[in-house]
Amino acid sequence: MASIIPAVLGGALIGLETILIKKARSIAGIFPDVVIEEIHHDELEITNHPVSQGGAPNVISDHAFKRPAELGMRVGWSPSGSVFNLGSDYIYDVYQQLLDLQNTREPFEISTGKRSYESMMLRSLAVVTNKETENCLMVEARFQQVIIVQVRTTTLPPSLYQATPQKTAEPQDTGTVQPTPVVDRTILKTIVDIVKGVGN
Repeated sequence: MASIIPAVLGGALIGLETILIKKARSIAGIFPDVVIEEIHHDELEITNHPVSQGGAPNVISDHAFKRPAELGMRVGWSPSGSVFNLGSDYIYDVYQQLLDLQNTREPFEISTGKRSYESMMLRSLAVVTNKETENCLMVEARFQQVIIVQVRTTTLPPSLYQATPQKTAEPQDTGTVQPTPVVDRTILKTIVDIVKGVGN
């Protein structure tokens, strides 16, 4: 296993101090021993139907919105690649930390080599174990941002103080309401015409 980490890092074993201090990559405080790949994905959802341009020139904000940011990472951990001389339970502990991070369903922060993210969640976690990765942990993880908004609640004044309470008052439970039969206007007009004709 010791030969895999140097190969990944380009033929020279780079210590964790280089990754932790210079690169500062972190998944909610979990620091990878090696980062193989990072894929950043940002997308804008744009309407397909024609829009009317109004307000500020060249701004179409009501018909386009930013989708949650997505991040894909291929990272690894190995006791033999660590400068801290950790035991064999190291990779199992890291794997359990990642599973716990996903199960808590709480947003967290991620720092990568290109940018930092807030309010991220671990959408998928894939681990492949074969003869080359038996003694290490190689993870393919996909993260997605959670867009958090602030919601405010308010209490309406009593209907006594409202100008048009039938329109602005809070909904009231009026019980079961029976539907009102619809009068056929054609028949009604015919009857009125007959009555008028008899009167003449």
